[in-house]
Amino acid sequence: MLSKGHTKYIFFTGGVVSSLGKGISAASIGRLLKARGYSVTIIKLDPYLNVDPGTLSPFQHGEVYVTDDGAETDLDLGHYERFIHTSMTRRNNTTTGQIYYTVISRERRGDYLGKTVQVIPHITDEIKRRILAAGEGEMPYDVVLIEVGGTVGDIEGQPFLEAIRQFTLEQGHQNVMNVHLTLVPYIRASGEIKTKPTQHSVMKLREIGLQPDMLLCRTEVPIPAEAREKIALFCSLPVEMVFEARDCDTIYELPLLFEQDGVGDRVVARLGLEPCEPDLTGWKNFVRRAKDPAGYVRIAICGKYTNLKDSYKSIIEAFIHAGVENDARVELKWLESEEIEAKGAARFFDDVSGLLVPGGFGERGIEGKIAAVRHAREQGIPFFGICLGMQCAVIEFSRNICGLKGANSTEFDPQSPHPVIDLMETQIKVEEKGGTMRLGAYRCEVEPDTHTFKAYRSGEISERHRHRYEVNNSYLERLTGEGLIVAGRNPESGLVEIIELAGHPWFVGVQFHPELKSRVLAAHPLFREFVAAALAYKLDMKSSEEKDILHEDH
Repeated sequence: MLSKGHTKYIFFTGGVVSSLGKGISAASIGRLLKARGYSVTIIKLDPYLNVDPGTLSPFQHGEVYVTDDGAETDLDLGHYERFIHTSMTRRNNTTTGQIYYTVISRERRGDYLGKTVQVIPHITDEIKRRILAAGEGEMPYDVVLIEVGGTVGDIEGQPFLEAIRQFTLEQGHQNVMNVHLTLVPYIRASGEIKTKPTQHSVMKLREIGLQPDMLLCRTEVPIPAEAREKIALFCSLPVEMVFEARDCDTIYELPLLFEQDGVGDRVVARLGLEPCEPDLTGWKNFVRRAKDPAGYVRIAICGKYTNLKDSYKSIIEAFIHAGVENDARVELKWLESEEIEAKGAARFFDDVSGLLVPGGFGERGIEGKIAAVRHAREQGIPFFGICLGMQCAVIEFSRNICGLKGANSTEFDPQSPHPVIDLMETQIKVEEKGGTMRLGAYRCEVEPDTHTFKAYRSGEISERHRHRYEVNNSYLERLTGEGLIVAGRNPESGLVEIIELAGHPWFVGVQFHPELKSRVLAAHPLFREFVAAALAYKLDMKSSEEKDILHEDH
């Protein structure tokens, strides 16, 4: 569909403040291009020196997003996958740490033939090489979108911006577009918006040698025409290339707002792409149902990092997708596992219809998670355990149903008399932390006549993993004899991937991370069925209460 058979590149930079939504903006424009029939991928350039976010605390960086090929990446890759329905790989996330690691490794091998290794050209060349590699393949992508992390003016981001300047010259202005996301603040005391921060942000870019082709102005109020004209004048842009990036009810509405304002057509024209009408029918239906659902359900999430919701970003989005498919709004009640540990579980569950216990690492708050699982099991509340959440369910079942006193994971108690969760054999000799867990997509064979099989409608699935510990198979005979169901296994290793409980309305634990494969127009099957089970539980509770009232009246 391209006019000249050349891959096009769109760079996204941010100014004024961080966390304006570059990732969502890039993903939204990616969706508009995908809706026009173009093949699209998106990459993230992160300026930090860590090789990847895998060793960062969730409180520092939020969720670590894992790809099928086992890369630990930035959470923005989750937005990319959800918006453009294209699976990312390790090529879609590059950090300063990776760049320097690669260049220094080459220097140690003598690849530079004794030359002095410098930021320019060696670091910038490696950045450019990775950008080009992301768009290559048997069928090269029509458009590659590149989000640059951080804010213009940060010292860490300067090599990336210099690489973009060089890249634009080498690929040709007609094949490269620069989109700058900036803040236009509203001063409530005076009732006016201020354009000066945007002007200064663009000035910083121009000092580096980059001129934005489009401005996306993050704003909480509409930008008057005269303010847009002022921004355009001082930033050397046509006024029709200055757009609002308004706050909206759901992030999934942003592509529709951009399309309504003409962003998609302007991008297509600027890059010399063949114009065509976008098909956003499914997307519009999703947004309509997300904003005006027929039902409602409240589900508790008992976690260790609830003070930073970005630690569970993909789970939050998966519930939105599953809610739409069930025509219900899912409200999440956040429970800090340490608080449950201190106060007991019962008081926290009166107003919820389901419990999800997510993944995590370390001993802190574990007993609170286990107590929450026990309450859900005993009260018949739909339960969904993910990774560590599944392991907590196995520990709880071992202690309280199988009578294995002191049952635990060797992650928390290396001297446990009953290590029902133990370090994987392949992890025993691993000493380095970064990128050494069981990572990426693995197969799982699903048992028929289980909740899991009903959800997937398939006997074989593939899901993404991030863990070091596993269910200890030497205890399976004891566990299954008391009613635990092994609903799924990895056929190569025999690893327990999925557990369920006999006699419980809906109790499912998985070793993998299903939230990573949920999509806007294709909710993950397990999240979809979990929300359906929570809605059924809520209806049963309401029916029981009405019967009790009727009985009291008589």
